[in-house]
Amino acid sequence: MIPLSFRFAARELRSGVRGFRIFLACLALGVAAIAAAGSTAEAFRAGLASQAAEILGGDLAAGVEQREFTPAEQAALARLGRVSYAAASRAMAQAPSGERRLVELRGVSDAYPLVGAVTLRGGMRLADALTPVGDAAGVAVEQPLLDRLGLKLGDRFLIGNVPVVARAVLLGEPDRLSRGFNLGPRVLARIAMVRDGGFLGPGLPFGETARIALKPGVGLAAAKRAILKAAPAGDIHVRDRNEAAPGFTRLIDQLEYFLGFIGLSSLIAGGLGVSGAVGAYLEQRKTSIAALKALGADGALARNVYLIQIALLAGLGVVIGLAVGGAAPLVLGALVKNQLPVPALFAVYPIPLAKAALFGLLSAAAFSLAPLGRARTTPPAALFRQELAGRLGFGPEIIGALAAAAGLAALAVVTAPTPLAAAIMIVGVAAAFLVLFAIGLGAAKAAGALRGLTTGPARVGLANLAGPRSAARTAAPAIGLGVALLAAVVLIQSSLIAEVTIAAPKAAPALVFTEIPGDQATTFDAAVAQAFGRPLAPKDYLRFPFATGRIVTLRGAPVDKAKIGPEGRWAFDADISLSAIGPEPVGAAVTAGHWWPANYAGPPVVALERSVAETAHLKVGDTIGLQILGRPIDARIAAIRKVDFGGFGPAFSLVIDPAALAGASLRQVAIAKATPAEEARVTRSLGASFPQVDVISVREQLQAASQLFDRLTLAVRGAAAVAGLAGLLVLAGAIAAGARARAKEAATLKVLGAARWQILTAYAIEYGAVGAIAGLAGVALGFAAAWPVVVKVFEASWSVDWAGALTLIAGAAAITGAGGLIAALVALARRPAPVLREA
Repeated sequence: MIPLSFRFAARELRSGVRGFRIFLACLALGVAAIAAAGSTAEAFRAGLASQAAEILGGDLAAGVEQREFTPAEQAALARLGRVSYAAASRAMAQAPSGERRLVELRGVSDAYPLVGAVTLRGGMRLADALTPVGDAAGVAVEQPLLDRLGLKLGDRFLIGNVPVVARAVLLGEPDRLSRGFNLGPRVLARIAMVRDGGFLGPGLPFGETARIALKPGVGLAAAKRAILKAAPAGDIHVRDRNEAAPGFTRLIDQLEYFLGFIGLSSLIAGGLGVSGAVGAYLEQRKTSIAALKALGADGALARNVYLIQIALLAGLGVVIGLAVGGAAPLVLGALVKNQLPVPALFAVYPIPLAKAALFGLLSAAAFSLAPLGRARTTPPAALFRQELAGRLGFGPEIIGALAAAAGLAALAVVTAPTPLAAAIMIVGVAAAFLVLFAIGLGAAKAAGALRGLTTGPARVGLANLAGPRSAARTAAPAIGLGVALLAAVVLIQSSLIAEVTIAAPKAAPALVFTEIPGDQATTFDAAVAQAFGRPLAPKDYLRFPFATGRIVTLRGAPVDKAKIGPEGRWAFDADISLSAIGPEPVGAAVTAGHWWPANYAGPPVVALERSVAETAHLKVGDTIGLQILGRPIDARIAAIRKVDFGGFGPAFSLVIDPAALAGASLRQVAIAKATPAEEARVTRSLGASFPQVDVISVREQLQAASQLFDRLTLAVRGAAAVAGLAGLLVLAGAIAAGARARAKEAATLKVLGAARWQILTAYAIEYGAVGAIAGLAGVALGFAAAWPVVVKVFEASWSVDWAGALTLIAGAAAITGAGGLIAALVALARRPAPVLREA
């Protein structure tokens, strides 16, 4: 009762899968890359979910900025469960030697931590580490602070004007991931020390967070409502354990898609290998196909016999890929689990594997059905003449291939965190593949035109390049796509690293001074100039008033965050930085409207940052409502400006006219360009005259960003190399498919008197040209893909890593040339007589 096609397929499969090794490798490679990316991301998600309460520090975290919780709010929080408090601020730490360093100071209550444990070197308890020693408060500090200040445990130093003793080295806090980026080493102290030391004064940049472990029976939603009800001002931000580390969650989503997209690209690059393997196998089986048709079998039966075999082998390739992709994260976890910045639970997760399997099966169908259609339509007479000459008409195979390709694209878009970006990337890869295929065809025709101008091995190599089995048509598009992905990654990385290490240090300030008392601004300018040892021009030193405020209304209506784009939501979720400036400053970069006169004294007007205006659909003349220093202000937008937040200028999201804040005692901020020696001298000098001023080293932050880019791009480059490996597999498949013809060709050349070195040179020229063409085209496409990402998305300066680009081109030519030499050596290893008798 078994259908005839299944019986024939089973008989043919008994001979093994020798002709499908490249097919299996191409398919398994792409599936493994997608499965590994999805499984690793799922491990991180599971790790974050399993430790959500520990990462957040409780079931709920409620935070306020620039104030402490009121007694009424504390009472409301206490009714929900156990509560711990933490207040965070920035301050300058100073050693007895005079060395100073900005630190992130955090004061915690006795109940901290509610969940998890603080890790200190040596196993000391937190309560003991924070116990005072005489008149000095006990603190736990990170090792980089001790190294920078030249201290050891037990030494006294100052934080602001408060004497402290370093009693323990801080290794980890359970809620570290939920708090975001730090500008300096962390210092942990009692909350009373932070409060009594004056770090929580009015106008200072601090915040207090309460973490709550809910009582049994109290739900998250009800607890949130109770907290918000206790703060009628609406300035409490509440998060629950389900959103413990939203920044990391978004990063994991984006990284999973990007790495998975590279895996999908490798599937597409390997598609030519899949198609070539199917075509080569059918070429070997043409006698069997002819016999079937001559004995009365119709085209559908002949097709189904091989369709069943290919489907079974595709399933085998997918299983191999799933096994490799599912095991890769387990190996990664065993090797680097203790070095990961986020918790991870490495295990076998079925959903990422199922998604990878579906990608693999759709890819196999998209690239396998067309050769099967040609076998179905080829008449028996052509098969007996050793030709697979059937025309590929618009039949069921083409319909199935197009449907599978559409399914691939749809699955990639549906599973992406940003469908529009995914659609653009899919269209880009498809267009790149078509361009590379056209370049391959053009190269083959150009080789045919040039061969008449050459002689000897070069003529043979160009003739092969122009022939029907030319690797320019098969391997060049796949290799080129791999090179394009690698080139895009290399160029994006080189531009961003150059921006951080070269362009940004030239344009950005080296030092940022905050918390400058407004009534001592002129004295501070003089102190900085004295420390520099020279007068400071505006190109080297700028100072501005500074405050924070919140946008609460737009055109008279309360802010509706649902109508604001996600890219600008940050400006409405919390207070934003602002300044009060009279005359139009250098670098104002007004793009719409006009700056107000220097002596303006009318109704409040503001200059708004362009991306904030665009995301809220605001234009010049619209009104916005602000809450600044506890005072409501309605202002008209007079100008919209492009702010270079990394440049040397007034980098404020909002600037208001000074008359609107008349009478307010605003603190000041200043920026300065300085050499490393000047930076150290100024930092030390201000310790005596302005110890309360925070000095932020931008140079150190840029170095940290550079290290982060290096770590991230290492993983991305490794994933992009998978696509390059897929191209090499296609090259290997093309060589294997033409092995018999190459052996006949080499035997004929030897009989006609060609020397061994001439045959090797011809093959090296042919395949080296394929690699050079693929490398050049791939690097060009990499340029086209990387430029808009660098310039438009990251708004960075375009910088080309010419050494990396040339290395990719030379590498592609060298590897494919080596493949040609291997093909020639294999062909030359056989004696001419047996080969010619077989032909």
